[in-house]
Amino acid sequence: MKNIRIGEKITKIPLIQGGMGVGISLGRLAGAVAREGGIGIISSAQIGYREADFDRAPAEANLRAIESEMEKARSISPDGIIGFNVMTALKEHAAHVKAAVRAGADIIISGAGLPTDLPALTAGSRTKIAPIVSTDKSANVILKYWDRKYKRTADLVVIEGPEAGGHLGFKKEELAEYTPETYGEEIRKIIRTVKSYAEKYNTEIPVVVAGGIYDSSDVKRAMGLGADGVQVATRFVTTEECDADIRYKQAYINASKEDIMIVKSPVGMPGRAILNPLMEQVAKGIQIPHSPCHRCLAKCNPADIPYCITDGLINAVKGNIEKGLLFCGAKAWKAEKIDTVRDAVQELFA
Repeated sequence: MKNIRIGEKITKIPLIQGGMGVGISLGRLAGAVAREGGIGIISSAQIGYREADFDRAPAEANLRAIESEMEKARSISPDGIIGFNVMTALKEHAAHVKAAVRAGADIIISGAGLPTDLPALTAGSRTKIAPIVSTDKSANVILKYWDRKYKRTADLVVIEGPEAGGHLGFKKEELAEYTPETYGEEIRKIIRTVKSYAEKYNTEIPVVVAGGIYDSSDVKRAMGLGADGVQVATRFVTTEECDADIRYKQAYINASKEDIMIVKSPVGMPGRAILNPLMEQVAKGIQIPHSPCHRCLAKCNPADIPYCITDGLINAVKGNIEKGLLFCGAKAWKAEKIDTVRDAVQELFA
């Protein structure tokens, strides 16, 4: 692997810290990773949950927090590479992208759907753009669309595999079919597709592998598949700099391999989380009462959902782990202690 160029800046290690909402990867964590030479990523999903007016004006609270969290990250790493993860599935996706550009994001990474309008929303700015894809089919669709409509291509591509945390870009049955070997072949196909567009535009498009990257052996495996870098999220949760409550971090440390399960998001997407009382109730079909709508996901009808994802994720980040949605990657059970971002980086690239 070699270091990744984002505009005028170059990483010191080929690492992206994955975006984790709600409130798990904010300015403190992103700034710490950028200071170590990686790319720090702030998640915009319900980023303003701590703002005083979040319950009555969530859209405004989120836009304000996008700016303040970037300022926090920049105070930690003035010259580092700092960006945002903005989910395509968000109701306020376009507004969040524009706010991230105004805040001075070096890069915007977007998944949870195909970010078809990302080039238009960032046009005229220095902010680089990167889609998250999970299959060669999705890579082909988004790169072909950007090529035809905008006459441009991606600045970077993130491949998020079936061992990732949070919402996943696969159907539940697909998750059972993929093995490390078969998905390795899918990664190679995606890399070939990306390289074809890089050649067309006479440029370099780094390809970064995500999902199940926890230690140096996982980094070496990604390198062997031809990746230019890795995106890591779960490993950074149990660091001092992670923005979550200590009880959330402790839930990772206490979890066994058997506690990590595939759950159904309120909008029907599969995700990976730690089994807890909330998920046990949901699995039994119990309807969980929820707060008034905070306008997070575009395709969500509050009257029909089994539980509210915003409520679940805010409970989790605040440490109410009995009632929280504890999203995690497949290897969260490997966590043994709270350490620092520097420790995590050194272990990953040992």
